[in-house]
Amino acid sequence: MNATTASTAPRFTRGSQLPDILQQRIVILDGAMGTMIQRYKLGEADFRGARFAAHGKDLKGNNDLLPVTKPEVVQEIHEQYLAAGADIIETNTFGSTSVAQEDYGLESIAYEMNVAAARIARAACDKYSTPDKPRFAAGALGPTPRTASISPDVNDPGARNVDFDTLRAAYYEQAKGLLDGGVDLFLVETIFDTLNAKAAIFALDELMEDTGERLPVIISGTVTDASGRILSGQTVTAFWHSVRHAKPIAIGLNCALGATLMRPYIEELAKAAGATAVSCYPNAGLPNPMSDTGFDETPDVTGRLMEEFAKSGFLNIAGGCCGTTPAHIAAIAAKVSAYQPRPCGHKLFSDLVAA
Repeated sequence: MNATTASTAPRFTRGSQLPDILQQRIVILDGAMGTMIQRYKLGEADFRGARFAAHGKDLKGNNDLLPVTKPEVVQEIHEQYLAAGADIIETNTFGSTSVAQEDYGLESIAYEMNVAAARIARAACDKYSTPDKPRFAAGALGPTPRTASISPDVNDPGARNVDFDTLRAAYYEQAKGLLDGGVDLFLVETIFDTLNAKAAIFALDELMEDTGERLPVIISGTVTDASGRILSGQTVTAFWHSVRHAKPIAIGLNCALGATLMRPYIEELAKAAGATAVSCYPNAGLPNPMSDTGFDETPDVTGRLMEEFAKSGFLNIAGGCCGTTPAHIAAIAAKVSAYQPRPCGHKLFSDLVAA
């Protein structure tokens, strides 16, 4: 590490090795959790466990409950991704906010869900970490099923089903659980509404101020169609400028589009992001409900597409979203390993360094 980098290195209390690693090689993120859970063919009783046997609402499909009722399944999936070469694994907490869990009548255990999921990811990372290849647990904060910017009623453009303060409180509770469970960084992901993301960012800043902990943050939006905009209307460049104040260690895109259709938008982001690292974890192509897995793209295809991104100099972090498996992540890791990461970090976080 050169003197310039050393003088501007962030003083993170966790995940402190990550900035240097991002400058040395392309870092590998894990793949889909939901796709893997489907392979276990879990039934209603599996989701409920003994504790929620008499719960008044159906719980099948509430994957965020599994760290509490089926922790061994989540642990096994994490370990498969780590064995495939992932440097970073995401906690199984995409919908573990009180806002999202209200649909299942489980909003009261949101904090517990996050602690449990973080501990599972932490244990898996500890098991696979070595001095030359540390593994990192990323606390995943999903978008929630509600949107602060868009009306749920086509006849009332001003209507909203959630407000900023409700989202901020829910994200704070979630992040506190993830922090208490032992994550190394936070990942605000699959952002379709920038105002929701801003609530999450505000909550993270508030939590880190309250606790004295300082963790890296990755922010990842999702482009929903060929317009190149996220659902709340921003272009990729506008989205970046809306969240750059959070000083994320990486900014990226994930989900909605497969890598083929995502290419122009990840290129645009790589140009806009300056010294900030860029992440990309697309779906395994476009959804196909006629497919056994819901997606058609094989590991080899996904790996070759991500290799092209790496060769073009767009990437610092590469992984997979919906439809991807450990085989996809292994293919991505193998393909991108031949390429240098996109230059980043030399002036990153300079204002976080104490005088």
